[in-house]
Amino acid sequence: MNKQYKRVLTIAGSDPSGGAGIQADLKTMSACGCFGTSAITAVVDENTVGVTGVYPIPVEFVQGQIKSVLDDIGADAIKIGMLHSSELICGVKKTLANYDIRNIVLDPVMVATSGCKLLRDEAINTLKHELIPFVRIITPNIPEAEILLGEKINNQEELPQVIKGLSCNGIVSVLLKAGHLSNEELIDVFYNAETEEIIELRSKRIITQNTHGTGCTLSSAIASFLAHGLSLNDSVRCAKDYINQAILCGANYEIGKGHGPVHHFFSFWE
Repeated sequence: MNKQYKRVLTIAGSDPSGGAGIQADLKTMSACGCFGTSAITAVVDENTVGVTGVYPIPVEFVQGQIKSVLDDIGADAIKIGMLHSSELICGVKKTLANYDIRNIVLDPVMVATSGCKLLRDEAINTLKHELIPFVRIITPNIPEAEILLGEKINNQEELPQVIKGLSCNGIVSVLLKAGHLSNEELIDVFYNAETEEIIELRSKRIITQNTHGTGCTLSSAIASFLAHGLSLNDSVRCAKDYINQAILCGANYEIGKGHGPVHHFFSFWE
């Protein structure tokens, strides 16, 4: 009997510098033992310093890419990243609704590490009301959570309460990343909507400017571990361990003039 790959589809923008977006997703999926496929939503002109421009791919063409992959190869999990417009958000949801794939991870990309906006203002409500309730888990950072909630998050103690407000009344699991807070210990908070658990994921804060694409990498790792059949809790824990090691090992490198990437293949070469 022929072997079968664990398949993960990423729907996201392209980063020519290789540290984020589709490129980071595919590296992560490969490092985590999966076969990665992709549907490109936008070609982004960026590097480690910032974003110069975004060239959107027509919605129908994005839908065509998704359909071509899923009709032929299929997917055990899907990661969704940069969706820049309301039309694209609705188009992606409409297409995915035709397939019975439960493991959908949404990284609600709004702002690049460099501070450049990647989501149009009018698309925020569409993301909140159309796509977020449709997926299994979302992975916002603090600035993204503040935009989704419409309120400021001031400290670590607020996160357990905040996280339930992001879960669409308890139907969507949420991994709220605490990296933008100033605590010496980094404590991400995970709400499993399926078991109603709240889990703290603790790690030592790593001082480095090589954080380009960390959100893309983490969400792709979660999707990869879900594709392997792990539970939500175990997928999130394994993905957290993976990104910690990728940041730690990537901190030893110098590449680009701004925020460098993490080391996706730390397990294979130094």
